[in-house]
Amino acid sequence: MFTGIIETIGVVNAIEPLGEGRTIEISADWAGDLEIGESVAVDGVCLTVVGHSSEVFRVEAVRETIALTIIGHYEPGRRVNLERSLVVGDHLGGHLVQGHVDDVGTVDSIERREENRYISILLPESGRVLVADRGSIAVNGVSLTVLSATDTGVRLSIVPHTWLATTFEDLSVGCPVNVEYDLVARYVQRLMEARE
Repeated sequence: MFTGIIETIGVVNAIEPLGEGRTIEISADWAGDLEIGESVAVDGVCLTVVGHSSEVFRVEAVRETIALTIIGHYEPGRRVNLERSLVVGDHLGGHLVQGHVDDVGTVDSIERREENRYISILLPESGRVLVADRGSIAVNGVSLTVLSATDTGVRLSIVPHTWLATTFEDLSVGCPVNVEYDLVARYVQRLMEARE
């Protein structure tokens, strides 16, 4: 379980094939503090640490993860949002994020107005019912409040701190992004489907 509050930005150092998946090596300033088997959210994807040194750690992404997230687009040098999993007693500054990506959205527009940036993201039709004005959403692992739900997806307001503390400044129109919908919204949808 995660909060969607990014701890640090890492860099993809190397990618190696693992059957139809990948082994990914990432540099991070706290890599040496990790333990084998620990969970780390990489751009919002919960991955297991399989090795580490003082400066880098390695995770494995299997076939399903490659198919359902943006990890298949990774290349060495890419910056990624990183968050270690919650420990009992930690502050919950964002919202509960599982690290289970629901959809891959597409950046439709990025606009700057004075200190704020506004990002519009296109979502698959099936996911649009899971977002609501002022609801929660995680984009590339970042906990955000939905400014407005639109006919095609969501519009987000990014405050200056979040813009600088994440990899959002690397985004451009057309970029794919990992999206995790609010946990409660997913369960409400499932209950409604069961009633029907």
